[in-house]
Amino acid sequence: MQKKLVVLFLLVLLAFAGLGVRLLYLVRENETSYQKQVLTQQISDSKTLPAKRGDIVDAKGTKLATSEKVYNLQIDAYIMQYKDSYIEPTMQALAANFPQLNIPELRSYVVSHPESRYYIALRQLTFDEISGFKEAQTEDNNIQGVYFEEEYKRVYPGGSLAADVIGFTTSDNQGQYGLEEYYDEMLSGTAGREYGYLNEADEVERTVKPAINGNTLHSTIDSNIQGIVEKYLREFNDAHKNVAHDGNGAENVGCIIMEVNTGNILAMASYPTYDLNKTRDTSALLGSVRIEQYVNDRGYTIYRNTHEPITQEVLDAMDKDDIMLNLNNLWKNFCISNTYEPGSVAKPFTVAAALETGSITPNDTYQCTGGLEVGGHFIKCHSYKTGGEGTVTVQDSIAWSCNVALMKIGASLGKEEFARFQNIFNFGLKTNVDLAGEARTANLLFPIEDMVPADLATNSFGQNFNVTMIQMITGYCSLINGGYYYEPHLVDKITNSNGAVVQNIEPRVLKQTVSASTSQLIRQYCRAVVMEEGGSRRTGKTARPAGYAIGGKTGTAETLPRKNGQYVVSFMGFAPADDPQIAIYVVVDRANAIPQDDAKYATGIVRNVLTEVLPYLNIFMTEELSEKEIAELEAKQLAITTMYAEQIEAEKREALEKATEEMAARDQGLDPNIGDEIGDNEVLGDTPDNPELTGDDQVQETGGDTP
Repeated sequence: MQKKLVVLFLLVLLAFAGLGVRLLYLVRENETSYQKQVLTQQISDSKTLPAKRGDIVDAKGTKLATSEKVYNLQIDAYIMQYKDSYIEPTMQALAANFPQLNIPELRSYVVSHPESRYYIALRQLTFDEISGFKEAQTEDNNIQGVYFEEEYKRVYPGGSLAADVIGFTTSDNQGQYGLEEYYDEMLSGTAGREYGYLNEADEVERTVKPAINGNTLHSTIDSNIQGIVEKYLREFNDAHKNVAHDGNGAENVGCIIMEVNTGNILAMASYPTYDLNKTRDTSALLGSVRIEQYVNDRGYTIYRNTHEPITQEVLDAMDKDDIMLNLNNLWKNFCISNTYEPGSVAKPFTVAAALETGSITPNDTYQCTGGLEVGGHFIKCHSYKTGGEGTVTVQDSIAWSCNVALMKIGASLGKEEFARFQNIFNFGLKTNVDLAGEARTANLLFPIEDMVPADLATNSFGQNFNVTMIQMITGYCSLINGGYYYEPHLVDKITNSNGAVVQNIEPRVLKQTVSASTSQLIRQYCRAVVMEEGGSRRTGKTARPAGYAIGGKTGTAETLPRKNGQYVVSFMGFAPADDPQIAIYVVVDRANAIPQDDAKYATGIVRNVLTEVLPYLNIFMTEELSEKEIAELEAKQLAITTMYAEQIEAEKREALEKATEEMAARDQGLDPNIGDEIGDNEVLGDTPDNPELTGDDQVQETGGDTP
């Protein structure tokens, strides 16, 4: 047995010896070939060529979001130490051109990581910031081991303009919220690659697969209209913040303007808002209500609105998770994500359903004594203290916003038909607007199987079920345009980087909700809410802009728990009254005021917005102006002119100050871009401006109050 083991060992040893001899022979005979293969592998390491994310432009081509090329400063420690003559000149050039670098720290890294080929020392530098160093590189061959990696930085020229609509991107170019997320694949583009290899003549050749830039979104948003809306939302906040309590002018204020006959959204905004270029700026949280997270008895994570404002003291005490939770809430689009009870703006829908089914006729009348006993509950009308509205026509039920008349109309309609028309008007369903984050509200409608007469009564005038703003205005447009339900959208065309059209998004009619005759009656009834036909008891007269006839409906909904003094007020209208072109919807969620149940908080915003928007859209006045209205318009025009003049002067002063500072800096031998002596500073951190969001970071809040 021992002899056999010795023989086996010798055979194995001989085999290895033979392989070693053969290997030496191959290396000697093919040394050049193998060296070439190794060199080829080193050279052929591919390089990613970044794609430029596509632009987002408004209806007139103004850029709302764009991408600018920036450069990451890459250090190759291996190359920098390849020769002793490389390190000092390179470090000196870096110190001279990048004062924000901590040179001793960088030198220590290079020495301690001699094999490092890739270290990012600075991120997102502009071409102007790197041009001085690149010039030094061309003049001194000893400056080695520094490269500039190209990438793109997302920039939003308007700052906070249309923030809810646009959304933003994370540091790795992923869209979050709004159009950026919904159309992420269209916007992203495809990265390219660059490959290098040695040819037969031992020459380096390169193959480049160019990047394909992202497509451009042509949105339906008009920046001028959007700016007008946001201006008046800010004005409302400034006028009402800290009035009844600390905090913003309301927990939320939202506004949507939509073309009645296309579904095109011309403006969509809410307050509070944030700067798209500074998405993690926590100062934007100040004044907004705080959201908190807790685990209930069943082990579910619950997100709750505390209804308490975030002050600087509260903000300082919040940990990282709390801040992220509340930033997520800020980034959400109130107009499509939050829900609330609509209140009396739902009355035209109930009346339209009753007319459409023949449950009532336009000539019916109702008696209102200030309240109605339904199913053992006494439900009041707003006229309760004055003894009721008396005889109320169908038109008056909307113009005067009579709850008693609506409860009787709802009873005539019946709960089955009421529920059927809620579905027809798309309540409880998504509108499929092309924005990320739209809420689905199916579980926030009152279940028909549980609906008793008192529930139907309150549902008939917009209580005990929840909606979103986008649901309401889209359904309302169908009520006043002849019954055509258009799918709402914010993009009407997509083009590639060469300008060729990739996709046209035409207006799309999904269904007909009511007949043309019913639609005509609803227009008439809503006109009476605002105009003289409604008499002195019309509820929406404060929404009318001077010189125009419009229609609409006010809304006031008491939040849960009832009798807490907190309300959501709103106005939904259209203009012009006789030939609707646009619809506007404003919601004020719990105004910072006592009392809160005043629709004038919403109608005032509508009036201000339409006073500027209607002339801009070339919709002409049809009503005679009073002397008071003439004076009001002159004052408003003067204020607008003064505002724009002040903006121009401010821009001029800013440009002059910047030029003066740069001249002074040059005279003193300072860097005009930094304004400080060139020297060693700390290495900039890698914290991105935009967040990385996970599912756990998202706040899925239903908004208002559930049934």
